[in-house]
Amino acid sequence: MHYDSINAVCHVDFSVEEGDYLCVVGENGSGKSTLMKGLLGLLPPSHGKVIFSGLSQNEIGYLPQQTQVQRDFPASVQEVVLSGCLGGKGLHPFYTKKDRARADEALALLGIAELKKRSYRELSGGQQQRVLLARALCATEKLLLLDEPAAGLDPVATAELYQMIRDLNRQRGVTVIMVSHDIKNAVEYGTKILHMATQVVFFGDAAAYKETPAYLHLLGGAYHD
Repeated sequence: MHYDSINAVCHVDFSVEEGDYLCVVGENGSGKSTLMKGLLGLLPPSHGKVIFSGLSQNEIGYLPQQTQVQRDFPASVQEVVLSGCLGGKGLHPFYTKKDRARADEALALLGIAELKKRSYRELSGGQQQRVLLARALCATEKLLLLDEPAAGLDPVATAELYQMIRDLNRQRGVTVIMVSHDIKNAVEYGTKILHMATQVVFFGDAAAYKETPAYLHLLGGAYHD
């Protein structure tokens, strides 16, 4: 994948199995967000292809990085979560009783049912991320793509969010692909690691990754090719 003549992601070959929790790590400019856009179909690959086996792109739940404009979005929590159901509706964007029940289930699952009628813009950062995660679950419970979901959160909210994501993965079997700059939590919660530097530096089990020079480099140690 490239922008103009610059290769942002090249020679990337990896696979994700049902039930995996893959953390995509790497330094700024390593191609993590570009890869995420490719998986979402927002940026077509210049070479090769992305293959989904038994899964369509409208069955992907996506939690993007938030901008300040999005944090100030003037809608209720229920409206934000329900909007996750729109992906599979095509030309008929009307919510059904099933959609509303699905939204209520997602809110309850993430412990924020009491926030249903609250204004999204009035919530804390941690509460907003839970709402967006509930929105992603309304799209699907098959595959979640999470782009720096804990960015800007305090340590308590970060720990709570990571625990919820792990519970979704381990208890409900939701497959997770998460871009993260938080290397310590990536290896603690993820089952697999994809370390990128425009191409693949490492792909494999999280436990094996902790023994590599690439891991030490991201932790602040010396890394030599």
